[in-house]
Amino acid sequence: MIPTGELRDVGGTPFDFRKPVAIGARTDQDDDQLKLGGGYDHNYVLRRSAGGGESRAARVVEPASGRVLEVWTTEPGVQFYTGNFLDGKTPGKGGLTYPRRNAFCLETQHFPDSPNQPKFPSVVLKPGERYHTITTYKFSVEK
Repeated sequence: MIPTGELRDVGGTPFDFRKPVAIGARTDQDDDQLKLGGGYDHNYVLRRSAGGGESRAARVVEPASGRVLEVWTTEPGVQFYTGNFLDGKTPGKGGLTYPRRNAFCLETQHFPDSPNQPKFPSVVLKPGERYHTITTYKFSVEK
């Protein structure tokens, strides 16, 4: 589960979320990467807008309620994880448990294993340098 350094196009794969699709609709498709992760646990390379400010990394809509989550960031990637290792035993709020794939995470970041992948953006921070990043999670409702 360590990156190879290869950057793949998502087009025509279960990883293509450029158009709305239910998160779980393709999780069990016959795909080597989905099998290795037990579902989605992958870093997405973001297309950055010029100017260096925040760019939208993701937009998720829950159609029944209209809840919307937008993720904006200055980071070059976002890790998409679908709760593949939840086992229904971990208690949460109100004593409820979290079944497998009953949640998802969108974690902004640099690419995993960046120090060992020459094609990935550098994560080296030298003495005296400052690291600064911005991630904004915007919540709304659409009717």
